[in-house]
Amino acid sequence: MSQIRILLADDHTIVRAGLKNALEVLPNIKIVGEVGNGHDLMNFLSQHQIDMLLMDASMPEFEPISAVQQIKTKYPDIKILIVSAYDDESYVVGLLQAGADGYHMKDQPLADLQLATQRILNGDRWISGNLIDKVINRRNTTSLPNTPWLTRRQRELLRLIAQGADNRNIALQLDLSIKTVENHLTALYRVLGVDSRLKALNYIHRHPEVFATSGQEMAETSPKQISSELTVLIVDDNARYRQQLGKLIGKIDSNCTVYEAETVDEALTLATQTQPRLAFVDVVLNGEDGIQCARKLKNVSPITRIVVISAYPDKEFRKQASLAGVIAFLDKKDLDIASMKQVIEDVLQ
Repeated sequence: MSQIRILLADDHTIVRAGLKNALEVLPNIKIVGEVGNGHDLMNFLSQHQIDMLLMDASMPEFEPISAVQQIKTKYPDIKILIVSAYDDESYVVGLLQAGADGYHMKDQPLADLQLATQRILNGDRWISGNLIDKVINRRNTTSLPNTPWLTRRQRELLRLIAQGADNRNIALQLDLSIKTVENHLTALYRVLGVDSRLKALNYIHRHPEVFATSGQEMAETSPKQISSELTVLIVDDNARYRQQLGKLIGKIDSNCTVYEAETVDEALTLATQTQPRLAFVDVVLNGEDGIQCARKLKNVSPITRIVVISAYPDKEFRKQASLAGVIAFLDKKDLDIASMKQVIEDVLQ
């Protein structure tokens, strides 16, 4: 049997030594590297092939949720076991939902760590026994009677956080100072009732509806309770166009709920969680294939009726869209009140 290559990531040398001593007694295990921060971790992964990563949730130059998501996207075969001193259920649930295969507490016996490693390598999931009750209780209390209403700026901040952007990148994308971003985030956390970026990410996983915009808001009237009569997903990498299209929809149906996504992954996540009745998908999504996105949306949300839109429609695009099972292929410049009203009426019928 070939050796299983494991990378250790923790900013404490003594912790890495303990992990190494515990794992090297297992058969066919080889520790191929040790790193102490997020930069070195990503650099090592880009240069070496490994089978499993044991990593702390707190290291310099490291944001755990986005790191797990990025690793799982680039290296889907790598197994990830979080080995942490934090027992906050937000860390546990957030990291498991991001794609980690297991969460192990540092204060547990080494025999449990060895068992966790073997279980995950065999394709199972793992969570330390003393965390199970917390996670179960969390699941039983995640439903909130009223989701807070957020401004467009706050929703954009949440979207960037979900994509793994740090404060510097958020500042660059929104053309704000880092201090202003920090102030906005403080206010946002207060609205959500959380006190950290990780807890905000966990809140997003549990309440995707915070990304929604009411049709009345899109129509630039005062916000009110969102109706679930019609749920619409707009997938376009142009934020200004998404807003314009949302306003158009809101003028036709002020009781609708509108979600926005700028990437395929974001669209699939929202579609899985919300099951929209109608989706508008641009053919080109910042280098990604919008028609492939439409196919994937149908897989995760069969009830969704999809309209593919394009600024440069041609016969080949129309043919591919038809094969993908969309209900219409529309030129962006032809999307007006009349055509949008017809699409919405078709969906509601």
